[in-house]
Amino acid sequence: MSKRNKGGPFDMFEEVSLIYRNKTRANDRPKIDCAESAYKILRAHWDNDQISLVEEAKVMFLDTRFRLMSISTVSKGGLSGTVIDPRIVFAMALKRRCSAIILSHNHPSGNLKPSHADISLTRKFHEAGRLLEITLADHLIISEEGYYSMANEGHIP
Repeated sequence: MSKRNKGGPFDMFEEVSLIYRNKTRANDRPKIDCAESAYKILRAHWDNDQISLVEEAKVMFLDTRFRLMSISTVSKGGLSGTVIDPRIVFAMALKRRCSAIILSHNHPSGNLKPSHADISLTRKFHEAGRLLEITLADHLIISEEGYYSMANEGHIP
């Protein structure tokens, strides 16, 4: 119990505090300045044995200068889809106190063309991020051969 509230009207409440310790200094983290730099880092984090087998989603969490803070796998699905829950992604983003995210998922088929569901998901993440002041910097569709950038193709305002 907080000593400041002892004897006061809030005796029954505990004090909540947030502590954040980053393992690397900001200047030591890679800067994500374009879709290609994001793709190269993401591709290095993808399991080569799985990229053409199952659909998976990863998120890059970025600081205010678009330096990489962390990458997390947020969903793993089947051959043709995976569910990416914005509530989970943004809870992680808030906890990491990031300023921007890059959403990514692979298409095991190798087809980089976004589906209607991919475009809809991008819009949903953009709107949610706007409300939380966390920028959706991009949504990449990844395959063994390359990537498709929703930002470069005009799907993110």
